[in-house]
Amino acid sequence: MDAFIFDLDNTLYPASTSLFPLIDARINQYMHERAGIPEDRVDELRRRYWKDYGLTMVGLARHHGVDPEDYLDYVHDVDVASVLQPQPELAQALSALPGVKVVLTNGSLNHALRVLEVLGLRDVFTEIFDVRLAAYRPKPYPEPYRETLHRLGVPGSRCVMVEDMALNLKTAKEFGMATVLIGPGNGEEYVDVRIDEVGLFPDVYARLEWKKKRAG
Repeated sequence: MDAFIFDLDNTLYPASTSLFPLIDARINQYMHERAGIPEDRVDELRRRYWKDYGLTMVGLARHHGVDPEDYLDYVHDVDVASVLQPQPELAQALSALPGVKVVLTNGSLNHALRVLEVLGLRDVFTEIFDVRLAAYRPKPYPEPYRETLHRLGVPGSRCVMVEDMALNLKTAKEFGMATVLIGPGNGEEYVDVRIDEVGLFPDVYARLEWKKKRAG
């Protein structure tokens, strides 16, 4: 493979950590305090905007005049170091993988940098592609995948995508990528391999049948 494309949140660290709940709480606060949405409508609108647009932020921008940059700064203003720890073994294992390693996230660049610095993974990845990559068009829409492949200069058939959201892997598979799901799944046919946590990926990758087929 020429490139490994990793999601960030709940992929490069376990979903069992309390980082994403901190962000989740900030999103609710933003919707109420900054966007002026009544508290009893926050959950309903979050679900609707996520379903309709792939990101709550996009719905807030379209329907409430929210500045995406203000939103990103606010919701990611959390103490990453209070809940994550360095992962030197993971850094070593991912660094040993052949090919380019990049992050593709629906979050912001600054958030990704903070997370990777705390995990000790910053030097593993040559690029971080955030939600700005395709003008705030998030995964699972095809635009960020297409732009990622364009910037990498490789076809999808030479890439592996590692994600905790199965739906995001569906689009990856449509671009010809090999797909690895972190966490529970429902037997999705577009998922090549499912593993419990990202630390298992390097060993699993070495044994994957699709790797041998594609290399041949």
